[in-house]
Amino acid sequence: MEINTYQTRAELLLRSYILSDSFIVCSSVIGGVFACKLVYDLSQIFSSIYFKRYAGFSKSQQVEWNNRSISTVHAIFITAMSLCLAFWSDLFSDDQLSGLVIMRSSTLSTSVLGVSVGYFLTDLAMILWFYPSLGGMEYLVHHLLSLVALSYAMLTVEAQFYVYMVLLSEATTPGINLRWYLDVAGLKKSKAYLINGFMMVFVWLVARILVFIYVFYHFYVHYDQLMKVSSFGIFLVCVVPLVLAVMNLVWFWKIVKGLKKTLAKRN
Repeated sequence: MEINTYQTRAELLLRSYILSDSFIVCSSVIGGVFACKLVYDLSQIFSSIYFKRYAGFSKSQQVEWNNRSISTVHAIFITAMSLCLAFWSDLFSDDQLSGLVIMRSSTLSTSVLGVSVGYFLTDLAMILWFYPSLGGMEYLVHHLLSLVALSYAMLTVEAQFYVYMVLLSEATTPGINLRWYLDVAGLKKSKAYLINGFMMVFVWLVARILVFIYVFYHFYVHYDQLMKVSSFGIFLVCVVPLVLAVMNLVWFWKIVKGLKKTLAKRN
């Protein structure tokens, strides 16, 4: 009789944990989608009031302007949270003895991933709806890979550290969007546009090249832990960063070429 009571309690606790965990995941994803809608609407309102050129944009330019507002806000949010969770907190520290680094998570880390999943779902839907004005095939590949990796880490809580390290690459997004804003605002020949070019090269080098090198080094050092996740998890952890790293190198070369062209025109 006593054994049955303990089993019943254990089952209730497990069910309660699963339900609460599902609530966190669902609410954070839905919250991310609604946050994107809120930013889009606010961008539309404030841009039409405080930026005179906005009214003269074509419909597609206005959509892209507001879409880039969403990606900028998400980039600032996810970069700050990635730095906080990956470096400033003790959650993924090697000094901690609370389990394997690759298996660690918290309510906060899972919730933040959910918000990011909400953003990528929204952005992917917009890219498909307005295709190809908001981005071509490379954007679709990038978003689909990101969504699969984020969803896996959110639902299984495996490899969240590596996901946050890769998400640091979003630090380049505000600079990219600012460059587009300056371009459509007719400020392509301004000093701000030139400074933005140099800053983009530097931030891209750090966030999308050097950080990825560190990620691959971390793979090597923690290889024994990596082998303890599922086969699909190993595939995601190894393949997604590798594909993104190659894409980052290609884009970096294009950015450098663009900066060279800008400097050549000025001379």
